[in-house]
Amino acid sequence: MKNKSRVDILSKVDSFPSMPGAAVKMLSLLDNPDTTVTQIEGILRYEPGLTANILKLTNSAYFGLPSKVGSVKHAVVLLGWRRLVQLVMASCVSAIMNKSVPGYDLPPGGLWRHSIAVSVASEGLMKELGLPSDDEVFTAALLHDLGKLVLGSSIKDDIRAIEITASEGVPFEVAEYMVLGTDHAEVGAKILESWSFPPKIVNAVRWHHEPDSAEESDVMLDIVHVANVLCLMMGIGIGREGLRYEPSRLATKRLGLHTAHLEIVASRTMQWVNELTEVFGAK
Repeated sequence: MKNKSRVDILSKVDSFPSMPGAAVKMLSLLDNPDTTVTQIEGILRYEPGLTANILKLTNSAYFGLPSKVGSVKHAVVLLGWRRLVQLVMASCVSAIMNKSVPGYDLPPGGLWRHSIAVSVASEGLMKELGLPSDDEVFTAALLHDLGKLVLGSSIKDDIRAIEITASEGVPFEVAEYMVLGTDHAEVGAKILESWSFPPKIVNAVRWHHEPDSAEESDVMLDIVHVANVLCLMMGIGIGREGLRYEPSRLATKRLGLHTAHLEIVASRTMQWVNELTEVFGAK
C-alpha cells in the first residue's frame, strides 16, 4: 500500500504547474556568467506586473538600499543581477504557494509566510556566522516546503494513520514517510528537478529535514535546515506538524552555531517577515 501511495504521489509531480515563463528564462541566465542587464530587461519588458513587484521588493526596508530604485537597470547595479534573478523567481512562484494547504492545516498564506520567514532566517544565519553571501540560499529556503502543495491531498486522506505514527514519538515528516512511502521534501525536490533548478538548491530542499542523510555535507543545506527548525520553534507555519523539532547537532556543529546566534536571528526574522509578506502580497 505504501509503495502504491509513493508511485501515485510522485506521478502528481508531472501535473504540477510549470514554472512561469519569465522565471524559466531567468533561471537559464544563472549558468551564464556573461549575462547582461540588457538580457534581464528584455525578459521583464513584457512583464509589467512582475517588474513592478520586483521594484517594490527592491525598495523594501529589508534591503535597506540608500536610494530609491526606479528601474531594473538600477536594481541590478545595487543588488547584482544574480540577486535580481532570484527575486524574479520568488515573485513568480508566490501565487502558486500563497494557498491554503488543508492536509497540513495551513491557512491561505500560511505556507508562504513560513517560507519567507525561513528565507529571512537563512540569510540572517549566513550574515551572523560571517559566511560568504550566497543569493541561492534565499531561493532554496523559499521553496523548501513546495512539496506540501502536492502532498496536501494525500496527507488529508491518510492523516489519521500519520498522526497515530507520530504519536509514537517520531517526527511528523518521518511518520509521513512511513505511511506514504515519500515525504514533502522528496516531492519538492522532484518538482525543482523538473523545473531544472541548480543541484545545490534541489539538494537543500530534498534534505532540509535530514541534513545528515545527504551524501555530502553542504553549507546551504545546513543553513536551510536550521532556519526551518528555528521558524517552526518560533511558531511560524507549524500547522499540523507541531513543535517537535530541534536542529541536527552535526549541522549546528558544522556551522559553528551557538544559542546566541539563534536568538539574534530569531529577533531579526520577526522584524522582517511582515515587511516581506506584505511586499509579496501574502495574506
